[in-house]
Amino acid sequence: MRGSATARIPAARRRAVRTAGALVSAGLLLPLLGAAPAATSAAPSSSDASSDGLQSAFAAAATEYRVPQSVLLGVSYLQSRWDAHGGAPSVTGGYGPMHLTDARTAIAGAPHHSEGDEDPRGDASRGVLKPKEFTAKVPKESQLPDRLKTLPRAAELSGQSAERLRTDPAANVRGGAALLAAAQKKLGKPLSDDPADWYGAIARFSGADDQATAATYANDVFAVIHDGQERTTDSGQHVALAAVAGLKPDAAQVRGMGLRKAPKGETECPSTVSCEWIPAPYEEFKDPNGNDDYGNHDLGNRPKTQSIDTIVIHDTEGRWEGVLNLVQDPTYVSWQYTLRSTDGHIAQHVKAKDVAWHAGNWYVNSKSIGLEHEGFLTAPDTWYTEAMYRSSARLVKYLSKKYGIPLDRQHIIGHDNVPGTLPSTIAGMHTDPGPYWDWQHYFTLMGKPFKRSAGPNGGLVTVAPDYAKNQPEYTGCVKAGEKCAPHGSAAVRVHTEPRDDAPLIKDIGLRPGGGESTTGVNDTGARLSTGQQYAVADRKGDWTAVWYLGQKAWFKNPKKQPTAVDAKGLVVTPKGDAKEVPVYGRAYPEKEAYPAGVPVQPVTPLPYKLLAGQKYATGDKVPGEYFYAPTFDTAPHKVVRGKDTYYEIQFGHRVAYVRAADVKVVRSGS
Repeated sequence: MRGSATARIPAARRRAVRTAGALVSAGLLLPLLGAAPAATSAAPSSSDASSDGLQSAFAAAATEYRVPQSVLLGVSYLQSRWDAHGGAPSVTGGYGPMHLTDARTAIAGAPHHSEGDEDPRGDASRGVLKPKEFTAKVPKESQLPDRLKTLPRAAELSGQSAERLRTDPAANVRGGAALLAAAQKKLGKPLSDDPADWYGAIARFSGADDQATAATYANDVFAVIHDGQERTTDSGQHVALAAVAGLKPDAAQVRGMGLRKAPKGETECPSTVSCEWIPAPYEEFKDPNGNDDYGNHDLGNRPKTQSIDTIVIHDTEGRWEGVLNLVQDPTYVSWQYTLRSTDGHIAQHVKAKDVAWHAGNWYVNSKSIGLEHEGFLTAPDTWYTEAMYRSSARLVKYLSKKYGIPLDRQHIIGHDNVPGTLPSTIAGMHTDPGPYWDWQHYFTLMGKPFKRSAGPNGGLVTVAPDYAKNQPEYTGCVKAGEKCAPHGSAAVRVHTEPRDDAPLIKDIGLRPGGGESTTGVNDTGARLSTGQQYAVADRKGDWTAVWYLGQKAWFKNPKKQPTAVDAKGLVVTPKGDAKEVPVYGRAYPEKEAYPAGVPVQPVTPLPYKLLAGQKYATGDKVPGEYFYAPTFDTAPHKVVRGKDTYYEIQFGHRVAYVRAADVKVVRSGS
């Protein structure tokens, strides 16, 4: 989905924040990701980086409410990694280190899929799917699930005002402790000093309404407690949780909590996440003109007929309930999985064998799996929870292993990295999850952090800024042209020359008339993203140049605070004496490959050129391939595969394809 410039939280608030399936055995309470990542340090945003005020607040709240400090710290880490986000709410209206939810205060109506003209299916064999005007309304208090109104309950239990719980981190921690203590008492359990006795209360704190999600959440908290964590928060507070080994929590406590059993159905998920089957419809119907139509995905037989080689990361641009309504509409759009912010719960809608309509590029759709994360691109402080990041990382790691998908940024891409199919579709391509998705943290959770892998002569760089310290200026989060609140970012801008005031690189696909790139939060024309690899073109002082969209693009890369690290690998460059090579947005076969009855798809180049002397990092070599699926009846469906082959390359912010016959592959640095 795509970000919108519509405000997600009131402008005044934005300005104010500027400065598993089944119950799991105790054996799975060890690090659920295998090699658990070390905690990373955020950049202090206050002058007192050594302050332990928040640590003291955890200790005081634990004592007051007789909650083990490790439990309080573990729950908070899974929610927010102890960050306060300046009092700004998460996507589901969660505030402060404990993510206390007050949805009626935080959630404003927001459009879904209403910006841009991308056809989510991205193939002319079916009529273009127009974006729907779909506005989420703030529900009545009685319509909100308990998981979205924990802050009012915490106010009642602790005697603190709702406003203080939203804005004062120490008060927020105290409110969270009150909730945990109340949950423990309601379960008839003692306020024990042993963290293992608090399994049920932790599960209750998640707000989940089903057993599997509540149990998975509790298991995650105990994994955090087992591993220990330490970091400096976004407000400069140093917080530490010492590792606690040997805990044996009673997972059976969840059975007596009256929670539903979510229908697992046909889900394809790892056992370490909670996953529910909420199917997207495959239905035949009449369009407004009375013609036969169908939706909202295509039946397939992957990976037998086509490989699955890409996972596309999206954000929903809307809340959980509204997004589930959208994916159950047979006339429009679909994706394989949706992930919930509050607790990391996953709903699967489309089987991996089938082709969902999510990426706006039919070639990518037919080879990919789409994951939607509850969140908003243009509201960086409507933050993603740690629970959702971890759940998503486990799902991607599982899919990677199952389908042989490499864990790198040419196979795990954002919707904003998907290329336009034709010159006419480039400007309408979506831009989520955007510059505020923390790719480094995400890949670290998968055990694949982005690190230096070569010396200075390696020939490639991997984009890897410090997320918290890297705060490029953006505009348009609240209002077009208005500066966004300063915030950590995974993105780095590129200029025409090695200086801060040099113009940004132009993207002739986005602006065929030669218009300038901007600092707009949805403008991907001059943007590198964490984990992407580019061929080095030049270096001058603190600046590095890479080949980007057929140009030499400069970005600041000082040794003291690098934004990219050296790497090595394979690159493509024009073959022989060729002065230029065409670049494509899809890897379709040559016309001779199409059998009778299947319309030939044009192999149309994009308005870019790969020029002599330039090099671009390459991913897979792929066959020219087209999945013909024009009707509800699957009998005419065919996979057309030709003799032409292509290389996927990191050409700009988005990936692209070049014909193998046009290029040669060499080692970077050679």
